[in-house]
Amino acid sequence: MSTPSHDDRPNDDWSAEDSELQHHVPLPVELPLTENIADEAMDLKTQIIRFLATGVLSAIVDQGVNLLLHFVFGVGVTLAKAIGFVLGTTTAYLINRRWTFNAAPSRARFFAVVALYAVTFAVQVGIYTWLYQAFPDGFWFANLSFVVAQGTATVINFVVQRAVIFKIR
Repeated sequence: MSTPSHDDRPNDDWSAEDSELQHHVPLPVELPLTENIADEAMDLKTQIIRFLATGVLSAIVDQGVNLLLHFVFGVGVTLAKAIGFVLGTTTAYLINRRWTFNAAPSRARFFAVVALYAVTFAVQVGIYTWLYQAFPDGFWFANLSFVVAQGTATVINFVVQRAVIFKIR
């Protein structure tokens, strides 16, 4: 005897739509960059190029917000960097999920990325703050601190995302 499909099972007092809503955890916002989101692996070179292009855009968002908040609005260095990081990494995830790794939506993958970004947040903000305090105060030293911190976080992110996170089904 076969197991009844989801549509054949009685829903008690819940309609099919109500049942879906009851157990639904929303997926993160997605950018419609491509219609084909199958889990087909791209070659390493293409992924690295796309990851770096996305990283450059995300770094501009990150450091742009950081510098704007710190030097224009007087926000403290760590808070300004933290806000910039959150906005930059959100940009990176939204683009990388679809364009770089061509991965289908997945709650497990999203939560794995959140955990990875929490680790790289600590690494990047920690390195940036440490270097910013070690160098003389100024715009160019803030950018040098950013490049070192961002470079470290980028390497960690690519390796973990390619080897682990975007292999999650």
